[in-house]
Amino acid sequence: MTINCRIDFTQPLTAGAARLRHRFEAPREVLVAHALHEVRSVLDAVFAAAQQGRWCVGHVRYEAAPAFDAALQTHAADGPLAWFAVYDAPQPGADNAADAAAAAAPAQVVWNDSPEREAFDAALAQIQQAIAAGELYQVNYTAPFRGTLQGSPQALFSALLRAQPGGYAAYLQAGDEQVLSVSPELFFDWQDAPEGGTLLARPMKGTAPRGATPEQDAQQAEHLRTAPKERAENVMIVDLLRNDMSRIALPHSVQVPALFATQALPTVWQMTSDVTARTRPGTTLTDVFAALFPCGSVTGAPKVRAMQTIRALEPAPRGVYCGAVGVVRPAGLPDAQGQHAVAATFNVPIRTVVLRAEGAQHHATCGIGSGITSGALADAEWNEWQHKRAFVERASQPFDLLETMALQAGTFRHRDEHLARLQSAAAHFGVPWDAAAVTQCLQALAAGHAEGAWRVRLLLGATGTPRAEAFALLPTAQPVCLQLAPRPLVEAHSEFVRYKTTRRAHYAALAPTTPGVFDTVLWNAAGEITESTFGNIAALIDGRWVTPPLSCGLLPGVGRAVALREGRVTEAVLRVADVPRVQGWAFINSLRGWLAATLDA
Repeated sequence: MTINCRIDFTQPLTAGAARLRHRFEAPREVLVAHALHEVRSVLDAVFAAAQQGRWCVGHVRYEAAPAFDAALQTHAADGPLAWFAVYDAPQPGADNAADAAAAAAPAQVVWNDSPEREAFDAALAQIQQAIAAGELYQVNYTAPFRGTLQGSPQALFSALLRAQPGGYAAYLQAGDEQVLSVSPELFFDWQDAPEGGTLLARPMKGTAPRGATPEQDAQQAEHLRTAPKERAENVMIVDLLRNDMSRIALPHSVQVPALFATQALPTVWQMTSDVTARTRPGTTLTDVFAALFPCGSVTGAPKVRAMQTIRALEPAPRGVYCGAVGVVRPAGLPDAQGQHAVAATFNVPIRTVVLRAEGAQHHATCGIGSGITSGALADAEWNEWQHKRAFVERASQPFDLLETMALQAGTFRHRDEHLARLQSAAAHFGVPWDAAAVTQCLQALAAGHAEGAWRVRLLLGATGTPRAEAFALLPTAQPVCLQLAPRPLVEAHSEFVRYKTTRRAHYAALAPTTPGVFDTVLWNAAGEITESTFGNIAALIDGRWVTPPLSCGLLPGVGRAVALREGRVTEAVLRVADVPRVQGWAFINSLRGWLAATLDA
């Protein structure tokens, strides 16, 4: 029997330690709980197997909660309540060839069933009514996104890892399901010991979007650290976990060594806090789950009443989402009786896609949620959901990183600036960067195009392999004619605007179709002009040339940076309402330089 599992976990209790990165095949057995009364027995068996030196990889569903406390209400489960594969040891070495093949293969989830805003607003209102009535303090409300996978589960997992690097990632081939978890949130890390174990929980509560500039990004992080609503949400869950941990802790050992820390993820800032304890001698894995499960960050406070509310408002089981995914393993050398101490690390499986095969198709489910408190605003919470789902949108639509450059008589214009921007995009999206390979790729193209003017597209794929292509660059007659977009670009603050990639559907939807129109001037939901579909914009207003700042939501163009550096333009917010006052327009990019323009508004 071959059951493939992978883990790629941070080791949070060991500073500077290498990641816990292993793959597993051919388990000696699979432990499954289909009924509530079987859950504790499965966890006991997992703990015993780790004591005997074996590795166990698996998950516990959210709906297993009543196995530990009948007061914790859930829907009936839609799959095994607990599932663990037991292995003698991880496979030796990395399977680099398989990883490279998965990274190169296309994988896309076509999402066709998303939460409705009307239902979201109604649920939020009910929760806040219950809070106002004094029934609870916070509820973590969630809903599923559903779709169909195009490609292989392994390729999708590789894409998800690139979209959400670091954290606690796991791939489980669990019976009829594949669990693809790239969660950034630690549920608990427990290191057992005869004299008492070490337990760490790191709840993640509080979210803010990443900023468009380094300065704005720092402001977003500071706002998250200091916002009363976010701090209140975080401290409620910290208090809940302190109480949960005290059930298995040595007296006076529960501590909060880190409170309101901010963690940078690709699309959001998250607030975390550390709660630690020394567990009593003789504590088992089942005891830890009975004290902590489900994690308070995905229920609310108080836990029993919050879960009753979740059961009433959410129409279907959560499944693996909001449960626990992890690895239980031997720690250190065996004692005189051949028994090992046990180490267990589990994530809270947010940022997790679950696949189920039906015939030739894989149906995908991904849950998204947020903590609702008395101060929660519907628009802000809905926007938080969109920011949180960005990781799966990034993984679901394959793209290459892109730079468009001018090659004139064998020399690239602003080459170093373009490569610096490409390297920054590679770091953001987790794409391997090989400066020598990129340079060699460009040199080879330039050698074959030593004369004339060329438009060069430099592309960097998911595996970091560069390729370049050249097209004849014809002169552009001036002035060029621009048109104003008929509606705002809702993606203006997306990472696919801040970084240049081949994912350009949001631009293509507003590109000009009228003959003679060169490009479209875009604007954001706040009515601020941003850029055009393939360049930046400058306007002469009140006697000076200005270009929108990056905080409005636009690509930091190389040509724009040159114009700013030369003092030809300065940054200033320009609104659609200001258009009648504009005395002149210009289109700017590195490829064509500064082009005089007119605007057909």
